[in-house]
Amino acid sequence: MEGTANHGIPLLMMVVGPTMSLAHIASHGTEFHKKELLPLACRGEIQFCFAITEPGAGSNTIKATTLARRKGNRFALTGEKTFITGADVSDYCLVVARTKPHTEVSRKTDGFTLFAVDLKKKGVEMQRVKVSIPLPEEQWTLFFDEVDLGPEDIVGEVDDGFSILFDSLNPERIILAALCCGIGRFALRKAVAYACERNVFGQPIGAHQGVQHPLAKAHTAVEMASLMTHRAAWEFDNKLSAGASSNMAKYAAAEAGIEAVDAALQAHGGSGFTEDTGLYELYPLVRLLRTAPVNRELCLSFIGEKVMGLPRSH
Repeated sequence: MEGTANHGIPLLMMVVGPTMSLAHIASHGTEFHKKELLPLACRGEIQFCFAITEPGAGSNTIKATTLARRKGNRFALTGEKTFITGADVSDYCLVVARTKPHTEVSRKTDGFTLFAVDLKKKGVEMQRVKVSIPLPEEQWTLFFDEVDLGPEDIVGEVDDGFSILFDSLNPERIILAALCCGIGRFALRKAVAYACERNVFGQPIGAHQGVQHPLAKAHTAVEMASLMTHRAAWEFDNKLSAGASSNMAKYAAAEAGIEAVDAALQAHGGSGFTEDTGLYELYPLVRLLRTAPVNRELCLSFIGEKVMGLPRSH
């Protein structure tokens, strides 16, 4: 959970896209996907990314406009996806597209199809999204212009992709919850070491409750979030309904991670903002994870509606 690079930028960001894609390929892919692409991806010989977000359809996937238009038994994919992690280093992208516009379906969740798109195909272009946070992988906008796709590229059933789409969201939440817990533990370990060795007024600063209590409170929050993360992972591994635990884990871990990094920065004083300490650069990352890829408010709405039985809010 806590592998790091660049003074502590976690490496787990690199596995979110492949995890969301390969789970679908394993469960719903064609024989070609399972026998050819999946083994290569598992060996790390090819890379996958995942594309669902659009400039005009972030959390509201229903309003996605990227369309795979039928041409006989084939499709022509046209549209735009954004904030696609690692698209430049990926060979394939699992693309969530509409095969029927939302204005032409009886249920708003109808008309979605998932495609494993070879990013070397004609009609695929990409443009970097400049994000003001140091991350292991860059963000990209993908443009599709009449990209030719066939039955061999379909993952799952045509027009019924929404029913399997959210299979990927629980492991995504679990992975990111684990990431936030790892960031929190990393920051707190550095803070404890510093607070034990830094002497002011004749004793280590960690002996002062003003330093000690925020670190202890953050440690408690991280460990509580970690327990919920393990519960969510156990439920998912045992093919149980993991939605409630996954959303609670993601929410709790993001909040705990922010609290831990903030407490660690405060304990370090001015040195926490130096490059040598390698702490401050964690803050924008962990703050990002409160918002993306699923924001705090959607997690709380899921918990309120699906877990507690409150009226639907959106």
